[in-house]
Amino acid sequence: MKRLSFLLFSVIIMPFATMAQFAVNPQLGITMQKLTDAPEGAEYKAALGAMIGLDMRIGDRFYFQPGGFFERNSTVVSVGDSLVVEDNLVRSNLKLKALVGYNLIDGDGFRLRFNTGPTYDVLLSVDDKDDKIEWNKDDFNSGSFNWNAGLGADITIITLETGMTYGLSKVFKEQDGFTSDAKYFTFYVTAGVVFGGANK
Repeated sequence: MKRLSFLLFSVIIMPFATMAQFAVNPQLGITMQKLTDAPEGAEYKAALGAMIGLDMRIGDRFYFQPGGFFERNSTVVSVGDSLVVEDNLVRSNLKLKALVGYNLIDGDGFRLRFNTGPTYDVLLSVDDKDDKIEWNKDDFNSGSFNWNAGLGADITIITLETGMTYGLSKVFKEQDGFTSDAKYFTFYVTAGVVFGGANK
């Protein structure tokens, strides 16, 4: 079934990928995600995570860039003053993108591009890597709206991109008198290949 779905996807996508106004860009990369607004007695520090997925570029020099990525993000959480308890909060999520982009340099064989726009993270799972702090998925909001900004380069068919994502939604649910204004802040770097319009 998975092979059939992939074959159908390839058959649908490939004709578009040969058109100048349409490109497909599979990528993989690393993330560094922390939480803002740590409560008193706690500290959030970014740790290394990973992402894989693809986006599309529809347009020419100015383009629409939808996409979808699977992310595995990690944040080190420290709690306590004299006796510090430290654990890795690991979250898996599906990131959906609806960006717009513009090629600052639009040459043959090289492009420098900027993109920005909203993204939405669907929370899939929450894990406590070291089992020192008990995390429960039900303590977290099931999704997060974010704003993304990135800068990338295309060198023939090779693509590189770096950027950041700032959370617009709160991380934790408000329950049992607990409130938190913490939001996600993520830095990322990706590499990939581009098929179609971005490869002149």
